[in-house]
Amino acid sequence: MSNGSILIVDDEAQNLAVLEHILSDTYPLIFVRKSRDVLKAVHKHRPALILLDIQMPEIDGYTVCRQLKADPLTENIPVIFVSALAEIGDEARGFEVGGVDYIVKPVSPALVRARVKTHLSLVRASHLEESYHDAIYMLGEAGHYNDNDTGVHIWRMAAYASALAKASGWSTDDCKQIELAAPMHDTGKIGIPDLILKKPGKFDAAEWEVMKTHSVIGYDILSKSKAPVFQIAAEIALRHHERWDGSGYPDGLAGELIPESARIVALADVFDALTMKRPYKGAWSLAQALEIIQDGAGSHFERRLVEQFMSILPQILEIQAMWANREKQ
Repeated sequence: MSNGSILIVDDEAQNLAVLEHILSDTYPLIFVRKSRDVLKAVHKHRPALILLDIQMPEIDGYTVCRQLKADPLTENIPVIFVSALAEIGDEARGFEVGGVDYIVKPVSPALVRARVKTHLSLVRASHLEESYHDAIYMLGEAGHYNDNDTGVHIWRMAAYASALAKASGWSTDDCKQIELAAPMHDTGKIGIPDLILKKPGKFDAAEWEVMKTHSVIGYDILSKSKAPVFQIAAEIALRHHERWDGSGYPDGLAGELIPESARIVALADVFDALTMKRPYKGAWSLAQALEIIQDGAGSHFERRLVEQFMSILPQILEIQAMWANREKQ
């Protein structure tokens, strides 16, 4: 994990002093004068950013950058070249070997500060996105912690939902959002007692009422975040058991009062559950599953979404096959 420091590499002490004067008031700095010591310094200090000279004895900056990008532990650390080489070809080569920016010496203090700030902001944004993905994965798994026979169900179902959203006219970004949000649809199951959640037979009336509360529990958990992906996840958690004809729960919403995100996930979820082997049932055939989906058009599911699902069936089956191969590995 990076400590937010900047590694500055230059064989000339004067150049190091210039960059130290520009940046030391704002960032922790590490200095290296010999290019052969760069990899060791990077592994030791894990900097957030590297400012790298090109014209150095022994190993030039281009080669050092290639070495950094070839190492899985250092490949994602951004490298800004700082060089006296000012030809367009020199700059182009810097980008070819993996640099994210190129500053020509003698440097402008304002330019150096601006470029460093920009790239560190991108690093922070990348780390934040990674944290979101980790949280999404954990919440998705938490919802099925006591239901581990579902295998990769939530991730496969999310891929179906994304494909159906795209067929419904959603943008690429929104399709990605629903694919990230869908695995959290059953987060609320962590609030259901094990005696009910793990019951091998059918629920009695009282148990069923408790089981149905998982949609509200999931919403209460996920809606605490203002991040768009968690807001969509909360919406899906609350509404994915509503039915187009108003016979679902928790509120008996009907038609377009049910958010489209939940309508999409509901269809994807049912299809995957039908075609998945469980301890209490075998996997239904494709023909049987499609018959249930089509019979539910206009009652359980929106008819338009069923038609779109059928139109992208080859893509759905490709996703199914891909996940089947992953489970075998």
